[in-house]
This record gives sequence, structure tokens and C-alpha cells, in this order.
Amino acid sequence: MTVQEIRAQLTQAGNAELPALLDLYRTDRRAGVRRLVLEAENRRKALEAEYARLEAMTAYEKEYEAFGVICGIDEAGRGPLAGPVAAAAVILPKDSRIFFLNDSKKLSEKKREELYGEILEQAVGVGVGLVGPGRIDEINILQATYEAMREAVGKLSVRPDVCLNDAVTIPGLPSRIRQIPIIKGDAKSLSIAAASIVAKVTRDRLMREYDRLYPEYGFAVHKGYGTRAHMEAIRRFGMTPIHRRSFLKNIGEGGCI
Repeated sequence: MTVQEIRAQLTQAGNAELPALLDLYRTDRRAGVRRLVLEAENRRKALEAEYARLEAMTAYEKEYEAFGVICGIDEAGRGPLAGPVAAAAVILPKDSRIFFLNDSKKLSEKKREELYGEILEQAVGVGVGLVGPGRIDEINILQATYEAMREAVGKLSVRPDVCLNDAVTIPGLPSRIRQIPIIKGDAKSLSIAAASIVAKVTRDRLMREYDRLYPEYGFAVHKGYGTRAHMEAIRRFGMTPIHRRSFLKNIGEGGCI
């Protein structure tokens, strides 16, 4: 076979076929083939490592699967000065292994968007809750986060029996639901990682919409966080209707536009 034909064969091979092909071509003396074998071998090792990482992230799901349907819950947007806080509840199939699924903070925006589509395609159920800045100012960010999480669970099409939560126990959920708070859960549980991505992508998309309404503030870039450019825009143009006034007491009202 030509080097190009071998390249196509190695590229198109599935995980089950690849080891036999590597054994077949490992003794080929052609430099081009040796390079292709090395690249394929490195790719296989990377995929094996990724699969092992994903398996480790199913530990909590496996521990509690006997109790019924498992849901992962996480939030995005507790810290920004503007925009809503978002929460997501995601139920994945038991055998779900979405490659490169991870804590949303560890992923690029492009990768989050890609994974968001895969999560929605594979998930048994997805619910999203949003609580706006006015409500955040009224009841504080922690209570608003709990409210968004309850809304997300309430929107699920499938009733969960166990909620794996990122670090919190959510008040007000039905007592029949077993809640498992996991510190840094978005890096330890596939279900929570999926929820973190759905919450983050949902909120980021909203902030890009707000950027079109209020282009002076740069919401598409900083997503409402307190960057220097954002603070300067607030001082120059005042607060918008989506700013959290309870987060900006030291600046003053500044005039709502």
C-alpha cells in the first residue's frame, strides 16, 4: 500500500481496529509510514488516557446508580456585576462518555459550544433556570442561585432521584430527592461537568445578546465580570438595567440607561 493509503486507513480506523493496524505497519521501513505509526500510536494513547479520565469521573454516578435517576447540577454567573445567574440540571444516560467533557472553566469557549451540542443530543433530560439581576438584588446571590437550581430541576422532563450538586445542598427541593454535595464536583462528576457547560454556554449566549443592546460595555468579551474595561464603562456610561446594583454599591447609581 502507498503511504497515502496507509494514512487514510490509520485515520479512519476505529479504536478496536487500530492496534492490529499498528502491529501490521510497525515494521514498515518507509520513513513516512514510521511517522504515521508514531502519530497513530500517540493518538491511541491520548484516547486511552481520556477514556480513563472519563471513567474516573463516573465514580459518583456508579456509587449512587442503585438509588435511581441521577442528575448533575451546577451554576454559572455568581460573580459577575451584570446579567443573570444561570443553573443547569442534566441527566445523562448511564453509558454516556462524551470525550473531553470537563469543568467548563477548563475549556475554551469553542470547546464548550461543541460539547453543549453533544450534551443536548445525548442527555435524557436537561433543565435550565435563570434568575435576573433584580431578583438577585432582592434576595442576594446565594438565594438567587438556589432559586435558579430549583427552576432547572423543575424543568426536567424526567424526575431525578439523586442530585449530584457542585458543592451545595439546595434548600426547597422535594425531600424524596437525595442530594449529594461534591466539592469541585464539576471536575469530579460527568453529570455535574455537563451541567456546568450547559449553564455556562446558556449564560454566555445571553451576555452576547446583551452586548448587542449595550455595545459600550463589552459584555460579549467579559460576560459581565468586573474587568477594568467593564468598570470604566460603568463609570463613564452608568449602570444598565442588567447590572446588579447590590454588587455596585460603591460606585453609586450612575444613572440607569
